[in-house]
Amino acid sequence: MATHALDNPFFSALASLHADIALQAGDVLRYPAEFAPFLGIPHPDVDLVGPLEALVPAGDSVLVLGVAPMDAPDGWLLERFADLAQMTCDRDIEVIDGPDIVALDDRHHADVLALTGLVYPHYFRPRTMALGRYFGMYVEGRLAAMIGERLGTADSREMSAICTHPDFMGRGYARRLTAFLTNRTRQEGRQAFLHVAYANNRAHALYAQMGYRLRRDIPFFALRRG
Repeated sequence: MATHALDNPFFSALASLHADIALQAGDVLRYPAEFAPFLGIPHPDVDLVGPLEALVPAGDSVLVLGVAPMDAPDGWLLERFADLAQMTCDRDIEVIDGPDIVALDDRHHADVLALTGLVYPHYFRPRTMALGRYFGMYVEGRLAAMIGERLGTADSREMSAICTHPDFMGRGYARRLTAFLTNRTRQEGRQAFLHVAYANNRAHALYAQMGYRLRRDIPFFALRRG
């Protein structure tokens, strides 16, 4: 059973930080599909039969993180992926020199969707930027790298969508942005955390070198119609 908000990050965010946009059926919450493909449940034995029919249209699927149902209802498939590393940072990080960091807003929306569509597909949706603050760096007139906030509670924020255009890899841009937003989050009195796949060796090693530490391995699932 989850004992901390970060053990059930989708549900925790939907029940607090993003309660104003959460869709609810019974005890189940989800983000509208244009924000994120995430569904949160309060505990593993929650009744999903009616809520899934109400919240997940035909042809759609949702992702579940941390707390998953014991079983999928008839007609649904619960697919388990490799666990993610949930990492937290409890110290300030040196911000290396680099291009100016700018706040991203509606004026940059097309550039953000182009970059995330190239290197961060599926998880980033047309309205994901409304979930938190996003920042980026432009080089030669192009959005070279970005970072943002996605999940969170009153006292935590997730570093998310940390990505660099392939043409600008190896310049320390992800490091600069991650340090910048991590420090800002900590200065505001909130816990900075992130999720990374173990298969993404480069990113995992970078975050560990910067000072992020493993909080826990967190299970990751998809729920789709069978």
